[in-house]
Amino acid sequence: MAKRKRARASHWLNDPLWKLTIGDWIGLTAFFLGIISLFCIFFIRRHTIPYHFEHTFAVSDPEFIGSALALSDPNLVTGNKIDILQNGDAYFPAMLDAIRAAKNTINFESFILYSDEVGLQFRDALSERARNGVEVRVLLDGIGSGWRLNNSDVRMMKQAGCKFAYYHPTHSWRVDRTNRRTHRRILVVDGKIGFTGGAGFAEKWSGHAQDEKHWRDAQIRIQGPLVANMQAAFQEHWIKAFGEALTGAGQFPELDSVADLKAQVVTSRSFSMAPVPLLQAVAFTAATKRIWITNAYCTPTNDQVEQLVRAVDRHVDVRLLLPGPKNDQPLTKSAGRTAYGKLLEGGVKIFEYQPTMIHEKSMVIDGMFSMIGSSNFDARSSEINEELDVVIYDEKFGHEMEASFEKDLSRAREYTLQQFKDRSLMERTTEWLALPFRSQF
Repeated sequence: MAKRKRARASHWLNDPLWKLTIGDWIGLTAFFLGIISLFCIFFIRRHTIPYHFEHTFAVSDPEFIGSALALSDPNLVTGNKIDILQNGDAYFPAMLDAIRAAKNTINFESFILYSDEVGLQFRDALSERARNGVEVRVLLDGIGSGWRLNNSDVRMMKQAGCKFAYYHPTHSWRVDRTNRRTHRRILVVDGKIGFTGGAGFAEKWSGHAQDEKHWRDAQIRIQGPLVANMQAAFQEHWIKAFGEALTGAGQFPELDSVADLKAQVVTSRSFSMAPVPLLQAVAFTAATKRIWITNAYCTPTNDQVEQLVRAVDRHVDVRLLLPGPKNDQPLTKSAGRTAYGKLLEGGVKIFEYQPTMIHEKSMVIDGMFSMIGSSNFDARSSEINEELDVVIYDEKFGHEMEASFEKDLSRAREYTLQQFKDRSLMERTTEWLALPFRSQF
């Protein structure tokens, strides 16, 4: 029996290729396709490097912004008004009202749009505007939306006059594209008002985080010159997916100053240096008072752990607000929890939100520098997904972000070093098994 197995094993090695059977060819093809797929999934990503900066300037110093935004656009856009919209009861009506009031153009991009009560409201609102002559463009992620958005709803939007595309559709032979998703959330109406944040367009984002079926999240509404940057970010994906450029006053109208906020859009693109890890590293290193982070999926790298711990050594109040028992991605939590020990030993405080899943992705540094958008505090957002975040450099806005953080903190429970040490063998094993795949969750 052993000789027969050895003979079969040497069959591929010793026989000429033209003597292989059909089954051998199928096996070889499957093997090589598997190797290519694994390479695409695990190795085609944005480049990142470890950052080990010294604390030589503060968030309030003039060199901070240029240093933090060096891989995106180091010049802040002035003259903006930005409102924080808390939970679905606030942001869904605001977005639907903006769509229904559209006169010329609507550009909508999202990772998630489902065929449920919330998704159908957006389908109907977009379709109604298209039927009335508004140029409506809808760009959705092929994986995030493809499985839960009915084809009949897509047909309805197209028949109403909406231009529709999936970004990196799942039927593509390009495995590397299949793994590189658009995680961005963009709504731009008439080129004058924009929305972004962390929300998906589905029922679990509705309500006001009142129970475990309704998630905690936030979006921002932007008016002013920064909306043009939002529009440019949408076009970056639209022109690749649909082959159409956006031009004219309906897309890029003249935008006057409407308030005094300074802000900038940060986009993460394929085949480039990752801008967000640099931004975070500079912000963490420059902090002198507080680093308060809210994030749905937290798997920090070793250098990010070091940056946060070194901030604590400078007497900075470092807090992470993360999902607690209500978590839709337990493997991501397991992969990230391996970093908890060093964070907690270093004095970083970790809190777990209790009532429901918290899906917000934001941070506020020293009550001055804020960031909110689609990026998670993990390797997938840093290195693979195409993300969009907005940074705001304003003390009044920062205090509003801190007030929101403190309100969420009142509904959270601190996770202690002793809890980390007391976790079960099953938890430790799951963490160990999940860690190599943390960029894919």
